[in-house]
Amino acid sequence: MFAMLRQEVQVVFDRDPAARSVVEILFCYPGFHAIIHHRIAHFFYRHRLFFVARMISHINRFLTGIEIHPGAKIGTGLFIDHGSGVVIGETTEIGNNVTLYQGVTLGGTGKEKGKRHPTIGDNVTISTGAKVLGNIKIGNNVKIGGGSVVLKDVPDNCTVVGVPGRIVVRDGAKVDQVDLEHNALPDPVADMFTIMQERIDLLEKRLAEMEKGELPDAPLQHARRAKGRLANSGTA
Repeated sequence: MFAMLRQEVQVVFDRDPAARSVVEILFCYPGFHAIIHHRIAHFFYRHRLFFVARMISHINRFLTGIEIHPGAKIGTGLFIDHGSGVVIGETTEIGNNVTLYQGVTLGGTGKEKGKRHPTIGDNVTISTGAKVLGNIKIGNNVKIGGGSVVLKDVPDNCTVVGVPGRIVVRDGAKVDQVDLEHNALPDPVADMFTIMQERIDLLEKRLAEMEKGELPDAPLQHARRAKGRLANSGTA
């Protein structure tokens, strides 16, 4: 048990620059408390003491604002930053070195039985407010942007953003360490609006030039029209 506590404390030190001391982590980090409570609840759940497991989970949610079903399978190195509003469903499976930010939901999509929650790979970062729903698999080294809603499988080494989630980066490069740069993800919707605005500005400029007769080929067009009028008058 003490080895587990040391490991969980070290995870916080590794990924939260605000952590100053072991005492602070032990008493003031709800994500740390939630994981420890879940380890205990999961022990009772595996031994089919479901009521005890659910009570511990319920107390955990009351104390931390983080709801983790005791049936969820969580690997080593999970870090829940702040954590308020995080929900992890019963059949969720989480790999090693995963980072969850506040408001993340790993949930189901209906009343189906059996495996109905996502499976999260290793070295995954899920940003603030993201929702990963259904019996889907998120590969290793994946980054999911804030507010995204992921409903389909995601391969390894990808970045996903948007509603519904879309893969915007897939370089196949292996991530050697946990990547916490969740604030530097691309936004394809914003990029498209920028391109559209630039195109609109260009069209408005050309329209204004046409109205003033100041397009680059305007003198040539006027010369051709004048020549045509002279030719017509000569024929007449």
